[in-house]
Amino acid sequence: MKKVLFATTALIATAGMAAAEVKVSGYGRFGLDWNEANDAVAGTSDTNITSRFRLQFDASTETDGGVTVGGRIRAQAESRDGAPGTAVWSAPQFHVAYGGLRVNVGNIWGAIDSAPGLYLNTTSVDTGIDGMGFNSLAIGNNFNWDTFTSAGAGRNGVEAIYSAGGFTGHLSYSQSNGGTTLGSADGLQRTAVMVSYSFGDYFVTGAYQSEDNGAVVTKTDGSTESSGDGMGFFAIGGDFGQFGATLSYGTTETADSVTLAGEAEIGAASNIVAWVNSTDIETDVVTGMDRTDGTSFGINYEYDLGGGVTFVAGYVNTAADTNDNSLQAGLHFSF
Repeated sequence: MKKVLFATTALIATAGMAAAEVKVSGYGRFGLDWNEANDAVAGTSDTNITSRFRLQFDASTETDGGVTVGGRIRAQAESRDGAPGTAVWSAPQFHVAYGGLRVNVGNIWGAIDSAPGLYLNTTSVDTGIDGMGFNSLAIGNNFNWDTFTSAGAGRNGVEAIYSAGGFTGHLSYSQSNGGTTLGSADGLQRTAVMVSYSFGDYFVTGAYQSEDNGAVVTKTDGSTESSGDGMGFFAIGGDFGQFGATLSYGTTETADSVTLAGEAEIGAASNIVAWVNSTDIETDVVTGMDRTDGTSFGINYEYDLGGGVTFVAGYVNTAADTNDNSLQAGLHFSF
């Protein structure tokens, strides 16, 4: 499925200075969400409007030596499960880039989150209008890894991304304040690495994360681990004309998981993505279990209406024993 991002670009040039570029882009999405899980939540309907509006600002300039320096910031407002939200600014991300190397500082992307094959090839990068819980992810949907936070402070870190030919390498690090030691920041700390190689219409990727001082997972032997520590991800995938497929594997402190996703283009404007995930939880976890044992699956349908507008519909059946069905349908537009 082809996706086009329409951006407004302003070029500002003065004598003796390199041109500066400012881009304003974003998207909006809105639709109906029916979630059976809300039947177990007091004061919340199982049918609600789900929506989001995002504005993204990218600014960059180039030195006389050809080094690009820039930054990114977002404003976003959304409504889910009947709870409307107001617009919130993200923390900024800054970058320096030259050739195939880019270094980001601040609200980083994160090596794990940037792994090809982690997310689905849809407008929501999962199922339906808003992702519908992101149950397709082989490493779980608790997002205990670094990712660019669109509405709020997010993680503060540094990362380096190098690309050459079909190879991409990504190393990220973040650290938060915390602890009781004078002069030492002993809060949540993450280090992650991702490597990916694409050849023709195929790709293979692997990623790993080390974490300290995260949510605590207690084992039967009395030992404790940080929930995001030892996280591993591996994926292979390819395009076969109008079809595509991705097989991914994830391992965390609480579970091992496999996801198989398939994609099919139907005619000139329609696209279907279907996926199934099998999660096996670790039996030695006493407290801190953040995964659900079992099989979940979903299907996403999209129809390109032109002009950056897409009709989206999705269905998900989670691994929960009860109240495991959800449906969404609506519109997504990008600019």
